[in-house]
Amino acid sequence: MPNSKGERKNTRDKLSNSVRERGTSPPSKAVQEFDDGDKVHVSIDPSVPEGRPHPKFQGRTGKVVGKQGRAFQIEVDDIGKDKTLFVRPQHLVKQE
Repeated sequence: MPNSKGERKNTRDKLSNSVRERGTSPPSKAVQEFDDGDKVHVSIDPSVPEGRPHPKFQGRTGKVVGKQGRAFQIEVDDIGKDKTLFVRPQHLVKQE
């Protein structure tokens, strides 16, 4: 019996693009810059597998704490605990 409790279980809708958004992600999303203290939304881009956070953080809002390589450190509240995520800019949207 195969084990089906991996990180991507139950993500058929979360990790798939709509028909009109299929294909590669625009390069402008990869070069976004965020400053420390900026509020950002975690919005997973399914076409970019690198630097993707765990699907349970899809739709969460956090604060940029720093940068590590190409990824940003994001502090997110996860049911009363602060967690630090390392997420690439393709999966982040700045809060207006």
